[in-house]
Amino acid sequence: MPDALDRAAEGIREEDLSSMALAREELPYELREFQLAREGVLDNADMAEHGFPGSTTGEVRATGRITGYLREFVTPAPPQEGSNVIAATVVHLFQDKLQVSRWMTGKFLGDFQRSVGRELGRGQQLISADRLQYEGFSDEAVGLRTLQTSDAGLVSSTIVDFRVGRLLGVAYLVTLGDVERKELVGQIGIELERRIVRILLGAA
Repeated sequence: MPDALDRAAEGIREEDLSSMALAREELPYELREFQLAREGVLDNADMAEHGFPGSTTGEVRATGRITGYLREFVTPAPPQEGSNVIAATVVHLFQDKLQVSRWMTGKFLGDFQRSVGRELGRGQQLISADRLQYEGFSDEAVGLRTLQTSDAGLVSSTIVDFRVGRLLGVAYLVTLGDVERKELVGQIGIELERRIVRILLGAA
């Protein structure tokens, strides 16, 4: 199946990405009351702006990344310790699948792990970035659970990145406090992969 998906992904266009990110009704049941907060194209300038301190558009472009699309939801409930507050899926398009793998290890895992203990800006500091192992994806998948300081106190992010041809799928969940949500993020990621695969095979 990965070979067929690789071939199908070659024909994907930038405008196809918006149909791949999950809608609210596709999120796990416990997140379906979340409300759409933002969605849209994530170009390389956006990635540099919201990346780690010192990131530039040229550096992001040099990785082979073309563009991406984000759909993010937030909880309508008053935030409290241990509550999930943000859930999102992102689909990134690269020039080829090897560049996706390099991004997953060099940029995603590498940048987070190199930044532990450093200031992230806006009064935030990354305290830890612990690798998670994910199973059940059709190809390569890597995960992290990060912990950082913020104005609201400690904030955890549980993230999975996975490859489908020259596409990089990302699912993440932000939680208040020192919390891990590996299983829930895995469910979001698997559903995102299913949606990507359905669209790829339909377009093949």
